[in-house]
Amino acid sequence: MCHCKACQRRSGSPFGMMVYFAAEDVSIAGNSTQYTRTADSGDALTHGFCPVCGTPFWLKTAKHPAGIGIAVGAIETNESAGPVRSVFEENRHPWVQIPATAQRFERGRDGR
Repeated sequence: MCHCKACQRRSGSPFGMMVYFAAEDVSIAGNSTQYTRTADSGDALTHGFCPVCGTPFWLKTAKHPAGIGIAVGAIETNESAGPVRSVFEENRHPWVQIPATAQRFERGRDGR
């Protein structure tokens, strides 16, 4: 779970949530448009989204170039695991409950 303001705006919800995979294990079919921005951490983030409807599907970070995040809402089943990490909690809406088993960070995992 990421509570940064950019994820809140991107997702239209109080947090963004991605499931991360090794990029080599993921294939993306169809058209997507990319947008790269600077994250709250200062690192580059590239978002992939549908050029027709704007739905965000994937995310790549300069910090983890061998990985790719897939938006939980884009996964066809409702069987995703719960969050294991909650970052940028300084922007967390107070009513959002974090699982007791999740790692929690006021900012990013490395303090940025």
